[in-house]
Amino acid sequence: MLSEVANSRKIWTPVESIDILIDNVRTILSGNDFTVYLFGSICYDDFKLGWSDIDILILTEKTLSENQAEQLVNLRQTLLEVYRENRYFRSFEGGILSINEFLNKKQERVVYWGTSGQRITDNYCFDVFSTMQLKDSGILIYGNNIRNQIQYPSYDEIVQAVANHYRTIRNYAVKPGRNLYSIGWMLDIARCLYTLSERKIISKTNAGYWALEKGLVPNVEVMKKVIKIRENPMMYKDKIEVQDWSETLGPIIQEFADVLEKRLLV
Repeated sequence: MLSEVANSRKIWTPVESIDILIDNVRTILSGNDFTVYLFGSICYDDFKLGWSDIDILILTEKTLSENQAEQLVNLRQTLLEVYRENRYFRSFEGGILSINEFLNKKQERVVYWGTSGQRITDNYCFDVFSTMQLKDSGILIYGNNIRNQIQYPSYDEIVQAVANHYRTIRNYAVKPGRNLYSIGWMLDIARCLYTLSERKIISKTNAGYWALEKGLVPNVEVMKKVIKIRENPMMYKDKIEVQDWSETLGPIIQEFADVLEKRLLV
């Protein structure tokens, strides 16, 4: 009956999906107070179904019990089974861990939801870019605000994070795959350039526009097409011609990476 009711409607929104997720988390974490933040594209009004993630951080007062972790680790899949028409639940990514572990880097039980799956672990890396997003534009949707306890990354840390991402681009974007994530390397580079210039983060779409305005993009037409696809990915993601095109972008991505390399050397 629950499954029938859950799928009796065809149109869902991110807000409804977040509310359902939090209601389920509240039940599982009964007796363990928690705080929930959203960060990333959804906070920049740049969430694109079929491309973006709903980045979420759930911080608990006490370390997760084994039973809580076991229920939480598969929660996305559980909700997908109940709400089969809701495509947003597969978009949730992030960590569920204690405030102590998050702030003090203590190794405790952590639930991690990622693109490639989910797991229970004892370590969670909240990277420099995520920290900047949380501090600059993260949205508190439940619990107590602990943002003032989080230290903003130094400029040296930001540069190092960009350099690490640059190396990833050099290693993995030489032969892009047949998907939107391959196209996304162009926007990743644009946002790295923006972050180095402004010491903050903007949405991927706006980063692409910014790079065009600044004359930083070697192949303007490719970037314009990338942005067009980014603005409506569900229209393009299954088109064979787009998949074929994404597979050819390696040299163009690497040419744009040359611009980032020069900026890193300044």
